[in-house]
Amino acid sequence: MAELLIELLSEEIPARMQARAAADLGRLLSERLTAAGLDHESPQVFATPRRLAVAVAGLPRKQPDVSEERRGPRVGAPDKAVQGFLKANGLKSVKQAEVRSLDKGEFYFAVKKTKGQPTKDLLPFILFDTVDGFSWPKSMRWGESKMRWVRPLHSIVCVFDAQPVKSFVGRRARAGEMKVGDSLAALEKSILVGNTTLGHRFLAPKPFKVRDFADYEAKLRKAYVILDPEERKAEILRQAKRRVARAKLKLKDDPALLDEVTGLVEWPVVLMGRIDEQFMDLPAEVLTTTMRAHQKYLSLLDSKGRLSNRFLLVANMAAADKGKAIAAGNERVLRARLADARFFWDQDRKQALASRAARLNQIVFHEKLGTLDEKVDRVQALATEIAGYVPGADKDRVRSAARLAKADLVTGMVGEFPELQGIMGRYYALHDGEHEDVARAIAEHYSPLGPGDTCPSAPTSVAVALADKIDTLVGFFAIGEKPTGSKDPYALRRTALGIIRLILENRLRLPLLKAFDLASLSAPAARRADWRGVAGELLDFFADRLMVALRGKGVRHDLIAAVFSVSGEDDLVRLLARVAALGAFLKTRDGANLLVAYRRAANIVRIEEKRDGRSYDEEIDPAALRQEEERELYRALSAVSATSRAAIGLENFKGAMTALASLRKAVDSFFDKVTVNADNRELRANRLRLLGRIRVTLDRVADFSKIEG
Repeated sequence: MAELLIELLSEEIPARMQARAAADLGRLLSERLTAAGLDHESPQVFATPRRLAVAVAGLPRKQPDVSEERRGPRVGAPDKAVQGFLKANGLKSVKQAEVRSLDKGEFYFAVKKTKGQPTKDLLPFILFDTVDGFSWPKSMRWGESKMRWVRPLHSIVCVFDAQPVKSFVGRRARAGEMKVGDSLAALEKSILVGNTTLGHRFLAPKPFKVRDFADYEAKLRKAYVILDPEERKAEILRQAKRRVARAKLKLKDDPALLDEVTGLVEWPVVLMGRIDEQFMDLPAEVLTTTMRAHQKYLSLLDSKGRLSNRFLLVANMAAADKGKAIAAGNERVLRARLADARFFWDQDRKQALASRAARLNQIVFHEKLGTLDEKVDRVQALATEIAGYVPGADKDRVRSAARLAKADLVTGMVGEFPELQGIMGRYYALHDGEHEDVARAIAEHYSPLGPGDTCPSAPTSVAVALADKIDTLVGFFAIGEKPTGSKDPYALRRTALGIIRLILENRLRLPLLKAFDLASLSAPAARRADWRGVAGELLDFFADRLMVALRGKGVRHDLIAAVFSVSGEDDLVRLLARVAALGAFLKTRDGANLLVAYRRAANIVRIEEKRDGRSYDEEIDPAALRQEEERELYRALSAVSATSRAAIGLENFKGAMTALASLRKAVDSFFDKVTVNADNRELRANRLRLLGRIRVTLDRVADFSKIEG
């Protein structure tokens, strides 16, 4: 067995694309090796800012020989059939075919044996196909080359079994054009493939040759390149922790930024810089966003958790002066950035936030949903109504917060740093003397943005956040912009999950259908019917999202579907209480047996309804019940129906399940002793109505037909 090493060296690959690109390279190469009949171990993939690399062990040195057999006509078959078989399989006469005896007689067989080729001869084609089939989110062409890559591609290493595979990669070849041994001139502007690569751009610019992966990795390290991204990240953290420990500070947790910085350097050197004191009175979010978005600096915290005036930068250079000049240069750049932020901060506060809200009519939210100013009008009206369902919410504060929630979008600071929308609104609202609840709601109304985001709990914030999200969801569904398959351009799935979290984590008794109806009241009069018309579809959408949200908590999706199917159930808090009670009930022996009985009864009724072309949901005739088991089931169903309905009305779902459990004995006796399909038509119909009543009684609690297992 042998090893294959491939490296593609280029100009800097954007950090956000590296991990996906390395994985794609390994997948594409593995697919092509498998297609060529070459078994192999799982590829190891690596990425740095300038290179993608993949190592594959366990490759055979040649393809396995392949024998393909095709059975033909019987010996003695008409000549035309025999000749057709020979021609189809490239045989000149029956002498080239084998004759084999089978159970049904003797038959001709065509046996085609293909000798496996040396792997080294196949690799140029495999490499070409892998690179040619690679897809980047964004790619480019350069010079006169016709190939595309994310950045100009300089060279390719391809080493198999410690020997270089000499080939070329360039434009797509025409049929018959590519042959092993062709020269570079055969494909214009192609890139030569061999065993030579480069190390760090500045610290080790001389080329060197490699033999295999171990040699490649070791020589790269000597050339100031750490190939493994995880090792680079660990090295950054090691150096960072050492620096902050000396300064008695703490590194602010930011995994996404750490990943990005890891993708920007091949030889990380962590340095510490200082923020000019004149900027330390700016909001902490402004400082961290400036450092993070523009400079990729890591923020530091003091012993009290406040933002420190120090920061860490990760250089891609080991300098003779231990990085003093690099740190000083970065401090100068940061000073200029923060001077711009200071300007926006000072200018924005000269104008009240409320006076900016009118300018939202110049920003289109969506062509069919109007401007942001129109959206704010809708959100303000909806939030005021929703406040009645949020304990502790003050309607006046909710109304003010909704009116100001989007106003910071027209400030200079948010124009420069869109990540600060809402956050800057809070600072400007406090500066203008607005109530703390109003200011907090402005900052929190976008939340939660994802599963890791904190969910608002302050009443004013909850009301405004719900109104904003419900208006967005109902509006986009009304104009037909719904998620389809993997496409969700307006993040409506995330919006629905945000609404679910706001309701459940704050235990709000907000009926979803009522919320959708309230949202439609704020819609333009001409579109009000469209907004009302999506309520049922939205409820189904929420059922799907709720299953996703609760999957990680072990809540069964079929139980959610069963309870959601109950007519009128749109209260999420009540729904989950019902799901919990249903789940506990089904774990009992009575519950499991009753589910089996329900299915048996429902199946019988469904089959007979289809056969008879009628429904058996009509009232039961007590006088027609002849056997004691029938009468006992009828009495039990009547009692349970009344008891469970009363319990559900009181939201005593455990009591409703206990009532259902009492049916088991009567149902079992009925199926043991009573023949449903009696010869007497009226008797049969009455017994089918009795089975139909089992279905109706249980379905008031949940749709048992949707329960699995």
